[in-house]
Parts: sequence; C-alpha cells; structure tokens
Amino acid sequence: MLRKPRSRTPRSDKLFAAASRILPGGVDSPVRAFKSVGATPVFIVRGRGARIEDEDGHTYIDYVMSWGPLIHGHAPRGLLKTLAATAAKGTSFGAPTELETRLAQRVATLMPSMERVRFVSSGTEAAMSAARVARAATKRDKIVKFEGCYHGHADPFLVQAGSGAMTLGVPTSPGVAAAAARDTLLARYNDLDSVERVFARHRGQIAAIFVEPIAGNMGLVPPGDGFLPGLRAVCDREGALLVFDEVISGFRAAAGGAQQIFRIRPDLTCLGKIIGGGLPVGAYGGRADLMGLVAPAGPVYQAGTLSGNPLAMAAGLWSLEELSPGLYTHLAQLGARLAAGLADAARQRGVPLQVNAFGSLLTPFFTDQPVRDYQSALAADTGAYAAFFRGMLARGVYPPPSQFEAWFISGAHTSRDIDKTIAAAREAMRNVEGRK
Repeated sequence: MLRKPRSRTPRSDKLFAAASRILPGGVDSPVRAFKSVGATPVFIVRGRGARIEDEDGHTYIDYVMSWGPLIHGHAPRGLLKTLAATAAKGTSFGAPTELETRLAQRVATLMPSMERVRFVSSGTEAAMSAARVARAATKRDKIVKFEGCYHGHADPFLVQAGSGAMTLGVPTSPGVAAAAARDTLLARYNDLDSVERVFARHRGQIAAIFVEPIAGNMGLVPPGDGFLPGLRAVCDREGALLVFDEVISGFRAAAGGAQQIFRIRPDLTCLGKIIGGGLPVGAYGGRADLMGLVAPAGPVYQAGTLSGNPLAMAAGLWSLEELSPGLYTHLAQLGARLAAGLADAARQRGVPLQVNAFGSLLTPFFTDQPVRDYQSALAADTGAYAAFFRGMLARGVYPPPSQFEAWFISGAHTSRDIDKTIAAAREAMRNVEGRK
C-alpha cells in the first residue's frame, strides 16, 4: 500500500494566492490551474527521473512529464551536462549556429518527409506557419481541422463545430475574429465521410487538412483503420496538402513519429516539445519545394528572434540521440501494464472505464462506451475523473489535471512505479464509486 502523503499543501496554496494577484487565473497556461478537477494546483520545486516534488515536500510519480517532451525523465544527467556546457558558451546569439543544422539533420533522418526544417519557438508557431505555407503553395484559403484536435492557440485553429461536420468554424475564444475562423472547416476525427462532405461542399477551395495523426488533445484517441490513408488519398485527389501535427506523437509514438508507424508521408509536419528536450521549441518542415517558399528562400514571411536557440538545439540533439529501440520496447511494456491495471482497478469497483493506450501514451475515460472521436470523448464523466484525480494526487501520483489530456510515461519510469500507480488507482476508484 502506498504511504498516503499529507493532503494539505499550505505553501502551494499561499503561492497560488500570490500568483492569482499577478497572473491571469494564477497560471501561465489554463490547464495548470486544476479548475476542471475541482482543486488548486500544487507548485513544483524539482523533478528527477519519474518523480516531482512540490513546495510542501510531497513527492509524486509524474505522468504529465511536462506534457510529453520528457521521454527520458526529469533532469537526466546527460542532458544537464549538455546544457551546462552549452550555456557556458552563451545562451542566445540571434545568429546561426552549427547546432541548428545538426538538429535539423537529425530530425530529417528520423522523419524523411521533412526534407527541409524551420525551427520556431512553440508548436503553436509551427502550426500557424505551416498553414501560411499551405495557403501560399495552393493559392487557397480554407483549411480543414478535426473536432477535438488542437493545433495551438493561433486564431484560425481556435474554432469549434456547429451543427454537423460541414459547418463552418465559429470562434471558440472571445477575441478571435469571425473572419479568422471563417476559413477553418470542421470534420469529425476517424470519420472519412465527414471529410468527403467538407471537400464536396468547398471544392477547389481547401489548402490543407491539419490532423493529429494520433489525437492527444481530447484525451488519447488513436486513428481508426484506414483513416490516415484515407486523408492522404483525399488530399492527393483534391490538390490539398496533408499536414501532420506531431507535436505530441513526434518521437513519442516511435523514433519516426506516427508517420513511421502508419507509413503515411505528409506534405508538412509540425513538431514541438520533445525536439527541445523539454526546453521551449517547435519546428515545421516537409517537402523541399514547399519549404522553399519560406523566407529568405521564398516569399512566405516567418521569423523569430529566439528560433534555433542554442540551449534548445543542444537539448534536442541530446534527447533525440538517446532514442533507441530498447527505450520504445520498455515504454510500450509499461504502457500496456498501466492501461491493464487501471482498467482492472475500475472493474473491481464497478466503475465504467475505457482506457485508450498507444505505446507510452494513454488516457482513462470514465465512460462505458468506446472513445473514437470528440463527441464520444465528451460523453466521459468529468466529475468522476476529477474525483479520481484527487484520489491519485493524495496517494502520491500526479496524472494530468484534466480528463481530456494524455498521460505520458518516460524511460525513467519503472515497473515498480507502475505497480504503485495501479495500487493507488485501486484506492482512488473508491472516490469515484462513492459518487454513485
């Protein structure tokens, strides 16, 4: 049985109160506020391996892992050594360095579809820039995205579905102009018919399809059989570009990302998170002719003072060079073990649960129906997840503070960590069972 840590977090509570007086909502990214799980955030002071420690001295087995990039765990010695050596030479130049070329070459080797690479500072910036390239290349304005897929917070991507998959996007956030959302069309993930209907209605107007090849922002939802090949076929037929947003799946699902697993070659790919080893970074890239449109090689303007920051480049090189077949085997084994353990813990308590898993990624959905798309994800009981989350946190496990986020396992996690997590889940399911 896990030792139950103290439930009170007075120092975190005090820090959150102070943060709330200067930061909107007390945080710099909404999900960190713990609002959807009916709690207040714990403030983290350090991380090592698979564990983090909060300001009150509580330790947790971490399944957020900075939302994915820490595939080797927190603060691995090799990474710290690399960062120290790089920082000693300077932290930013606003000028070219060899590190940029070396990391781009490494990315292109692992993902051959990325014949040319441009580094940026975030996944949002990568997706925004890829959309600009797609529109310039096709001389079309409209893009297709899928309900529940997230491509950052640029205006064209902050849209939601109206009445059906063919409906034009409407802004999800105040401050997004209707005109910015008007050219974003919505389809349903894992539903090729919905894609065909969108293209039939807007023939010759669609520049690109943007898709998470393994959806991770409505919780984890893998693609169904034939879905990704179907998207490739539609784009080829209609003269549109296929853009894979692999900010989550890139180098997580496999060394070559989802495109390696499913053998689909996108025209453009968006990357983030892991290619900086946990430092702020993003990238987009693809066919040489398309990327040749990007300034200064071509007329499509995109720039960034901190793009290719040497610290991020060095960290990314270290992180990608440490990938190995053995690591992915280890992650897949732990992921399967955790998914089965969570499902069994729920079954023992009679709690409806669907666990979607793919390698080192998983999401437990509190529902008795399979989750294949945004609508079925929304059917999950968020109140049950909130109760489960609080129970796990009290028992020393730190899952994502939202039903609709993926859990991440790292190479630093061990079988013992997984067993402790499953034991905690058996107890935390009592919180859910008590809500009936």
